[in-house]
Amino acid sequence: MEKETQIEDYSAIAQRTFSDRKRTNILKKAEQSAIVFLLPKVPKFISPNLLTLIGTLGSGFVFLAFVLGAYFTNGYLLLGIIGLGINWLGDSLDGRLAYYRNIPRRWYGFALDIIADWIGIVLIGFGYYIYAENSTQVIAFAFVALYGWSIIISQLRYKITNEYSIDSGFVGPTELRFIIALILIIEVLFHGSITYLAGLITIVLFIINTIDSLKLLKLGDLKDKTQN
Repeated sequence: MEKETQIEDYSAIAQRTFSDRKRTNILKKAEQSAIVFLLPKVPKFISPNLLTLIGTLGSGFVFLAFVLGAYFTNGYLLLGIIGLGINWLGDSLDGRLAYYRNIPRRWYGFALDIIADWIGIVLIGFGYYIYAENSTQVIAFAFVALYGWSIIISQLRYKITNEYSIDSGFVGPTELRFIIALILIIEVLFHGSITYLAGLITIVLFIINTIDSLKLLKLGDLKDKTQN
């Protein structure tokens, strides 16, 4: 009976907190399980807005790791992994906590989330800009620009389909955090590798955004035809 109750509680929490968005990322099930597990344990004094701030501070921690890595030793880059974890915690729980507590502000939360995501990625990109050497700094600019492009795509997709998704196929923000964390570890082990790895992820982002943009245009064209 206790096991059935736990299953029911999990299903009820998942239904209430994830009904507003569609997820397609690889780590979807594991991430959802972790969020459902954590939500009831969030202290009452911690609000969704505070979690958003914590998530942004996590990105600031990644920025700090890059700065320390640039001016001292690249071993400090490992602190960025902690920052990415903090960022995931705040960014993943803020909106879900609002729905869990039945206090969602759909459009306020939507706007705040996008703004916080943009600030966070700019902090990470700027941190890498400081860490990067000479002409390779352009990769930092390209990464931020391409991530911004992906944000625009997600908003346009929402406008056209009325279905909000933050993922590009099997890759979402959580997978991107894991990739960045892996790049940081490899850079500590093999100094200078970050240039090639960051360049590779930038190229992949460009390809994904191009494909998603073409799909988006087809969806827009289809919607125009159905409405005429």
